[in-house]
Amino acid sequence: MPDPNQSPTPNPLPDLRQLTDKIAVVGVGNTKYGNFPETDDYGLAAQAFRNAVADCGIDKNRIDGLLVSRIPYYARMGEILGLNPRWTITLPGHGRMSGMGIIEASIAIATGQCDYAVLLYANIGRSRRVNYGGDESPGAWDPWGFTSPGAAHAMAFRRHMELYGTTTRQLAEVSVAIRHHASLNPDAVMRTPISIDDHESSRFITAPLRLLDYCLINDGAVCLILTSRERARDFAKPPVLIAGWGARDTFSPSSIANFDLDFWYPAIRDAGQQAYHMAGVGHADIDALMCYDNFSPTVLFSLEGLGFCAQGESGGFVEHGALRRGGRLPVNTDGGHLSNSYMQGWALNVEAVRQLRGECGARQIADCEVVQYIQSTPCTRSIIYRRG
Repeated sequence: MPDPNQSPTPNPLPDLRQLTDKIAVVGVGNTKYGNFPETDDYGLAAQAFRNAVADCGIDKNRIDGLLVSRIPYYARMGEILGLNPRWTITLPGHGRMSGMGIIEASIAIATGQCDYAVLLYANIGRSRRVNYGGDESPGAWDPWGFTSPGAAHAMAFRRHMELYGTTTRQLAEVSVAIRHHASLNPDAVMRTPISIDDHESSRFITAPLRLLDYCLINDGAVCLILTSRERARDFAKPPVLIAGWGARDTFSPSSIANFDLDFWYPAIRDAGQQAYHMAGVGHADIDALMCYDNFSPTVLFSLEGLGFCAQGESGGFVEHGALRRGGRLPVNTDGGHLSNSYMQGWALNVEAVRQLRGECGARQIADCEVVQYIQSTPCTRSIIYRRG
């Protein structure tokens, strides 16, 4: 008889290499980003859908899978688009849903639940003046001021500073590099270059984090269209293959939302290792990193957790323009959440596709073959894309 007081031995993870390079992104589209009070989330999503359909040239009547995130009602979205799918899923509007959604759609295609999946995300936070905190997000930790994710990330970065000696000037390297990429992206919301001194002189939001450490809030929408590698040969653009993915949730230490004493290191490491194993690649193969940058410290935590540098050494790793195009590891080449637009990870996955297609103009990474996406949150996910 098993001992009821003994923790069960976890089942080994399944080997997902049978799905390596089996699913492809064939179409991507997005709206402009900004302030659009004249429309709503359905209207923005329809624009992104139209652009993704035009991008790949698919007959929309072939689409039989629909995933929506941060869109109020899946059936209304399907009615607007004229779709009658046989696989549908609705995800909430958390940023962690982007990686989760892409993986779920990949599995649906691989198991025959649908042939062509359209993934839609829309955000109307700017025109509706969403603050992601304060009175809009009351919680048990209000007496300590933790009414927003930014406050929790500020506390996490303060811990990193005390443990490892990381400085705010090192943290500024993240915002400066990502803004540099935005300056090369004609569609980015914030394109004026910034310096480390600009970062250090910007106002505090929650110390030690300043204005330039915080993501934007914009209206906009994003769409991706996925299918099998075999079917992907039929479309206008070269397919981008999903080479691998990894996942690990971190719920037990999440009494303060978006805060973890270990900076999500175990989860990031686990998700990253799963993705590298499935894709058959290592750190040296990664040409660019699309890193969830809701706040600039998340990039530091992700670099360490993935193993691009040792724990506590990300401050030194990012110095001297290491994250810029042409640097050691280009990060968020579209301008990310900090300077392009806060599309909660979805636009970063679109940027990965466009980099691998060679469509990024002045911000294009030469000979780009492998791009990794990482979202370091209570639901950590990593996806590795490969040029088809």
